[in-house]
Amino acid sequence: MVNYKSSQKPLWRMTSRERRFILLIGDILVTIFSMFVALYFWAVKDSWFNFSWDFLKQRPPDWYYFLPLIWLILLLELYDLRRASRIQDVIQGIIFAVLVSAGVYLAIFFISAPNPLPRRGVAGFIAAAAMLTLIWRIIYIKIFTTPLFLRRVLIVGAGRAGSTLAGIIKDIWPPPFFLVGLIDDDPQKKGKKIKGAPVLGNSRDLMSVIEKESISDLIFAISGEMKPQMFKAILSAEEKGIEVTTMPVVYEELTGRVPIQLLQDDWILRSFLDESHSSGSYEVIKRLIDISVSLIGLIVTLACFPLVAILILIDGGFPIFYRQMRVGKSGKLFQLYKFRTMVKDAEKDGIARLAVENDERVTRVGRFLRKSRIDELPQFINVLRGDLSMVGPRAERPELIAKMQRGIPFYRARLFIKPGATGWAQVNYSYASTLSENAIKLEYDLYYIKHRNLLLDLSIMLRTIGTILQFKGQ
Repeated sequence: MVNYKSSQKPLWRMTSRERRFILLIGDILVTIFSMFVALYFWAVKDSWFNFSWDFLKQRPPDWYYFLPLIWLILLLELYDLRRASRIQDVIQGIIFAVLVSAGVYLAIFFISAPNPLPRRGVAGFIAAAAMLTLIWRIIYIKIFTTPLFLRRVLIVGAGRAGSTLAGIIKDIWPPPFFLVGLIDDDPQKKGKKIKGAPVLGNSRDLMSVIEKESISDLIFAISGEMKPQMFKAILSAEEKGIEVTTMPVVYEELTGRVPIQLLQDDWILRSFLDESHSSGSYEVIKRLIDISVSLIGLIVTLACFPLVAILILIDGGFPIFYRQMRVGKSGKLFQLYKFRTMVKDAEKDGIARLAVENDERVTRVGRFLRKSRIDELPQFINVLRGDLSMVGPRAERPELIAKMQRGIPFYRARLFIKPGATGWAQVNYSYASTLSENAIKLEYDLYYIKHRNLLLDLSIMLRTIGTILQFKGQ
């Protein structure tokens, strides 16, 4: 195991953007090389022993040269630096890319005319891309996650915000950067350890600590009043070329969540409203994607309906569909459609309850439908109607939203956008049955609302496909 406690000066203090850029460049080179490897062996197998321009013009169809782009899209999840640094996640991501690409190809192969598709060329590309991508990603982990390339970070503030962040950093492996320690003006904290990291001094000591410990970054984590001397020290550090970042920004980068318990009451007005706005072009493209995917989804729903209906009838009789009022964008109510997975009259007393893991109300057929996510197919009706988007916060019941608002700060902010059939919270967190668990899901939802874009939406939809393939629904 690499010693991340090293005090050596880093060779290159890589930022998150630089790491993602290196990953992208490596993946592009690997996929292009994989395509030429596949083309070479394809040509040799087809007796084009003189691999030439004629072969490239005559044999591969035009769409074949888009395979590297498709492969890169399937690897989107592996640009999450936490996942990119763990070999197990890398292997899972590559297996997912192989399964999806092979599955799509086979589906097209069986519904197309005889012999129109280059089986050997596609199979060769998938095999080469999987093997070479794995080799490249292992090289990345072995080299670029070592202390030589880690930023050296100091947290300014050892209170609630600083200690929370220090605990998060401590639990991440491999670490995103080397946390040298903390700085705080409280004299009682000097020399103590916060989540395993030492408090190295106060604002007077800041510049000397930066020089002694080769600090590259400061994380500002003071949520209360700050002394003028600390303010001046931080400005001096920034003028010396030290990168200064706020705690909420780092928290979001490390966890994919918004730290709602550490934010001021007026955060919604001061920050979130401006950051949650999206462009008109994004909304138009997102709606077109919703319509396209929902039409395909409804075709799949119609194909599955006869068998699903028979199974539900045998297991528990009518009704086949389950309808329930949910809260949409800006608090607008709509009726959500699903295949029924629970016993009839699951809430006889009229009290709304959150679904929990291994819920006793779920029928035998219902467990299968939930595991496979087949129960959610009728939601494509809601997507087509515009009640739901494909990606967004989960649509909850009015009674539960009223309850959550009383116990969780900023809960109503999730209604700023349209709810989704899947979402950032759904792919990152399982069912939530308590207030604290729902608070974590809200942190994911607010992160999505702040950072939503087409690439993030595509990443979420790909991860949802992975959940379905792995039978991880609940």
